[in-house]
Amino acid sequence: MRRGTDVPELVERARKADPRAVARLISLVENDSPVLREIASALAPFGGHAQVVGLTGSPGVGKSTSTSALVGALRAAGKRVGVLAVDPSSPFSGGALLGDRVRMQDHATDDGVFIRSMASRGQLGGLSAAVPQALRVLDAAGCDVVLIETVGVGQAEVEIASLADTTMVLLAPGMGDGIQAAKAGILEIADIFVVNKADRDGADQVARDLRYMQSLGGRHSEAGAWRPPIVKTVAARGEGIDQVVEAIAKHRAWMDEHGELSRRRRARAASEIEAIALGQVKLRFGQVHGSAALDAAAARVVDGSTDPYAAAEELVAAL
Repeated sequence: MRRGTDVPELVERARKADPRAVARLISLVENDSPVLREIASALAPFGGHAQVVGLTGSPGVGKSTSTSALVGALRAAGKRVGVLAVDPSSPFSGGALLGDRVRMQDHATDDGVFIRSMASRGQLGGLSAAVPQALRVLDAAGCDVVLIETVGVGQAEVEIASLADTTMVLLAPGMGDGIQAAKAGILEIADIFVVNKADRDGADQVARDLRYMQSLGGRHSEAGAWRPPIVKTVAARGEGIDQVVEAIAKHRAWMDEHGELSRRRRARAASEIEAIALGQVKLRFGQVHGSAALDAAAARVVDGSTDPYAAAEELVAAL
């Protein structure tokens, strides 16, 4: 961190959509800067405007191509767009391996689009731990829509549902059994299904499999529940993208009508608060590790004078 970081000035410049200020704030967030709490406090009054759309799916389904096509369609509709593309991490630098985002270069000179690659840094669930605060930066910067494109780790990639207002699950034919590849949880989080590469053989079968899966029940079958539409696209040619944008708008309207948007955002805030609190406890507990108190508690457990649960409660109480 540079000395004398002027957070109020950075936030003010970011609110005027200064790309350098936005990039600087996200870098401070991503690097867990000492001024992170000041940044969070300064951003707090300016949130809640952007619609957050998550794109997830197995590797190779065309998430980056679809994201780029969506950006183009949203810009054509006059929306300011932010993109957080979470990439696998380099084992050497910790940085994003695909940081050049070569498939999104069409939008590189558009001042109505901000694209940022973020390294997952080993975080499970296909996301970076810094994404919630990065979202706040883009929200404050006036983005109407923020697209989060996840790493593409397959079945474990369900964390996106806790961050997005609308979650899109992408599938494609020719990826093996598309449903089998994702069935262990990722399909349950979908608000919209997108069958990309629909010009290939097997696309209709993937759509039929999805409709059959929906007929089996689940949370989407409850009375009044949102039933995820199935949209077929060829993102590389921009086909079907307008239908995806329409589905996103319809889902937003349904959430507004049923109070689902505020419920999801409260749940998102609760998860973030819990993660920060647990992180602080873990940091403080790290000071206990190897301490005389911990050694004494371990000795009492070994000699049978106490049990591990009681010993742990004593240590936590001492924090």
